[in-house]
Amino acid sequence: MRPLTYSRPKVMLPVCGRPFLEHVIERSKRAGITEFVFVVGYRSESVIQKFKDGRDMGVSIKYAIQRDRRGTGDALMAAEEMAEDEFLVLNGDVLTDTPSLKRMVDGGGLAVASKRVADPSRYGVFEAEAGRLKSVTEKSPSPPSDLANAGIYLMGGEIFDLLRDISISERGEYELTDGLNALVSEGREVRMAEIDEWIEIGRPWDLLSASEQLALFEDYSVSGEVETNASLSGRVSVGIGTRIRSGSYIQGPVVIGEDCDIGPNCFIRPYSFIGDNVRVGNAVEIKNSTIMDDTNIAHLSYVGDSVIGSSCNFGAGTIVANLRHDRGDIRSYIKGAEVNSERHKLGVIMGDDVKTGINSTIYPGTVIDSGYRGDPGELIRGWVSAGEREQHR
Repeated sequence: MRPLTYSRPKVMLPVCGRPFLEHVIERSKRAGITEFVFVVGYRSESVIQKFKDGRDMGVSIKYAIQRDRRGTGDALMAAEEMAEDEFLVLNGDVLTDTPSLKRMVDGGGLAVASKRVADPSRYGVFEAEAGRLKSVTEKSPSPPSDLANAGIYLMGGEIFDLLRDISISERGEYELTDGLNALVSEGREVRMAEIDEWIEIGRPWDLLSASEQLALFEDYSVSGEVETNASLSGRVSVGIGTRIRSGSYIQGPVVIGEDCDIGPNCFIRPYSFIGDNVRVGNAVEIKNSTIMDDTNIAHLSYVGDSVIGSSCNFGAGTIVANLRHDRGDIRSYIKGAEVNSERHKLGVIMGDDVKTGINSTIYPGTVIDSGYRGDPGELIRGWVSAGEREQHR
């Protein structure tokens, strides 16, 4: 997820304008789960400051610290002292529908959640027999089934003893899935619970897909100021202290945070989610994009199908291209390596504190590192490191 996670853990990245973890809590609560232990490590302060003891969301939250961050098994071990005899384990970057989660919990016994996927090579997968877990295989070019590990487990206290005995994996981590294989080897029955809906945040552009899927379930209200001759169409939220200036046209679903200044004469199209204290200037168009807090999109700019970090500044006339001429899938980058995004439309993935010069053009699928500084009239493409800007003039 770099560069988006330089200043925040993945679970705090916004989906529909709110941290993804908040959606996990809400759906779990609707399934009857009200007591949580959050295992935190990297940038833990942002999680703790946001959710505190959970009282504001009507739940109880305690925190366990994973100090060395040596894998999913190690993460679960960090919470051992707070675990009850039976408990649910939820990966913080996955979300299922409430009915599936409730069915899994109410079914009793040990269980793992699975989801049939078109490309199982991207995931760890389960082998099943008569509705019971047979084995878990981590990511493989030749996966034994299409049942992806959905990252949700109903466990008992015996898992901790098994995790203490597992060996470190080839990735240098203690894997929770190795503990599952040990359970099965000891003859324990582990029920397979196939879920209906599964949202996973594994790549930066997954934030766009997740927002599109979850927008239907958001609450929308207008608390800010909407000037005369500004138009809101469909489901639009406007936060307290935000001003929508005359001539602006906003077509929902759209969420705009608090203390923003929008317009005049801008066009904000569906599935745009704008954070707090964001400035959107005159004649700007934004479409299907996530814009994080404290960012400025100056006049005459276009942003489509993009994820923009916090405290960025678009020089006037910055254009983000989001479609290939041949309309093929757009290539993007993960850790500097080129990959197929499997998206027909994708603009830019931009880290925090990036500044573009006026009249800049950004190619589809570009990833820009946090702290990058651009020149006027610049053409920006590829994986752009803040320390290598001379290559991209």
